[in-house]
Amino acid sequence: MANRAVVLTISDSRATAMDADRSGPAVIERLPLLDAILIHREIIPDEIDRIRAALRTWVARCDLIITSGGTGVAERDVTPEAVAPLIERHLPGFGELMRVRAFERLPLSVVSRSGAGISGKTLIIWLPGAAKACQECLEWLAPAIQHTCALLRGERGGH
Repeated sequence: MANRAVVLTISDSRATAMDADRSGPAVIERLPLLDAILIHREIIPDEIDRIRAALRTWVARCDLIITSGGTGVAERDVTPEAVAPLIERHLPGFGELMRVRAFERLPLSVVSRSGAGISGKTLIIWLPGAAKACQECLEWLAPAIQHTCALLRGERGGH
């Protein structure tokens, strides 16, 4: 069964169309690797309440929510804070892998606050805002994403 996915781009400049959204399409391009189909896509400004409202709308209505952007340390980078109250079970290995693998090419990746967690039966992953970073992270995490989504749907598989 294909994972039903929601892709949210978190960016002030992209929400106001000042900049083109490259990370959302980059995530969507990688959905087949995750055995996922897109059911919704949205661009949201870097505002905690707006991000949280979008997440609440889609949790329990899909298997997977992937956000891009807002994971740095600038004042407007608030995605982790927006996601935090919704996470019931943290998956620290997702963020650790993203930072370690990216560090090989980009040492500043250690300041990324990308991560993942579970809300109900929905896997939420918050990625950096760069299109290339989104693609790489999803490639690295694809087996874990597929496995986690299957387990959340109640399917049994090897651990």
